[in-house]
Amino acid sequence: MLILTESAQKAVTRFIDGAEEPANGLRVAVSGGGCSGMQYAMALEAAAKDDDTVLKFGNLRIFVDPASAPLLKDVTIDFVDSIEGSGFKFNNPNATASCGCGNSFSC
Repeated sequence: MLILTESAQKAVTRFIDGAEEPANGLRVAVSGGGCSGMQYAMALEAAAKDDDTVLKFGNLRIFVDPASAPLLKDVTIDFVDSIEGSGFKFNNPNATASCGCGNSFSC
């Protein structure tokens, strides 16, 4: 399903460890919006919902809702830290188009 690079796993773990509210995992979702029709969303969560798919990467847990799961198939999430800035980068082999910023896509 979803792939997190080692760099992304370390970044998410840092964010969870530094969160003000208790967080036990990261929700990754797809919602309508953005310049290309769909956009990625990420949020720290205290717990998975009953119908979530829970992916485990070592001690890290990723929560994916049923509607987002097919849109995240084979998507790789990386964390890039460079002079131009830092942030999560999504590589979606299923996207037929994406915007210049890489944060929205269409299938």
